[in-house]
Amino acid sequence: MPHLTTVAGPLPVSAMRGPALPHEHLVLDLDRTGDGAAVLDAGRHLDTVTSELAALRAEFGLSLVIELTCRGMGRDPRALARISAESGVAVVASTGWYYEPFHPDEIGGTPVEQLTATLVQEIAVGLDSTGIRPGVLGEIGSHGERPSEPESRALLASAHAAVATGLSVATHAQLGRGGLAQLELLTGTGLAPHRICLGHQDLLDDPAVHRELAARGAYVAFDTVGKESYQSDDTRLRLLLALLEAGHGDRVLLSCDISRHGYLESEGGQGYGHLFRSFLPKARAAGVDDELIDLMTRRNPLRFLTGADTDDDAPATNANTDTDTESDTEEI
Repeated sequence: MPHLTTVAGPLPVSAMRGPALPHEHLVLDLDRTGDGAAVLDAGRHLDTVTSELAALRAEFGLSLVIELTCRGMGRDPRALARISAESGVAVVASTGWYYEPFHPDEIGGTPVEQLTATLVQEIAVGLDSTGIRPGVLGEIGSHGERPSEPESRALLASAHAAVATGLSVATHAQLGRGGLAQLELLTGTGLAPHRICLGHQDLLDDPAVHRELAARGAYVAFDTVGKESYQSDDTRLRLLLALLEAGHGDRVLLSCDISRHGYLESEGGQGYGHLFRSFLPKARAAGVDDELIDLMTRRNPLRFLTGADTDDDAPATNANTDTDTESDTEEI
């Protein structure tokens, strides 16, 4: 029986009866200026994050969060385990490296083979001496139309580690750019495209690129839903509807990418629930039916994680279905 590797251990896919958030952060530290904005602190924010997830589990049946805080991003596996246990929501942790401005010193000029070995070891024995194993590689980053040389090494190492361990790879494409180059680099190692999710494509207003990524078999992440300072949800919805009209609903992943404490509901932000409370009702009003929503929010994330390349799972019977103006050094 297929299973997920969560922070609490193996979990059967059959247990996942509600939706997932496939690109989120529950604990992270991307603060490079000292203002403390790009932070979700295990001390100050853990209870708030836990409460938000528990509320979404109660209201919408939220079953899973794929947490993409990797090496150099302030990850905290023990905090993830506590959030999962207290919220009742399964959490999949990650390993890998973000994009170059946030690379730790270990990237340096380290060869791909050595970087790969680091990831394979972490996947085998767990994160940061905790024994908590990652269930995905991500968010592996690049910026610009093509990855930089260090970013290319990190992407190649992630792909080789994915092939060796059977995990999937989720990327960070800064402001949606460079997804095609990422896909070419990753698949060039022999990694199957359906084991790859190209991140932040909702920030790229280019339906042709979205169609090409999906047609090649990769997952296309519309994963910054609610981040209106980067892109309006109206534009996101238009881009999503175009991709669905082209017949690629089986390649869409939807999430909010909460990546700073100001996005939490308690601080006046959109929160992890914005997808369910705001964006999906707009999609339904535009004609997206509940079976397609179940595909995008539950079945697709599970297929991405497990490597299933066909959608033969029936909809869950008990699931409640009810500006490109930022600097390239921002965290998105």
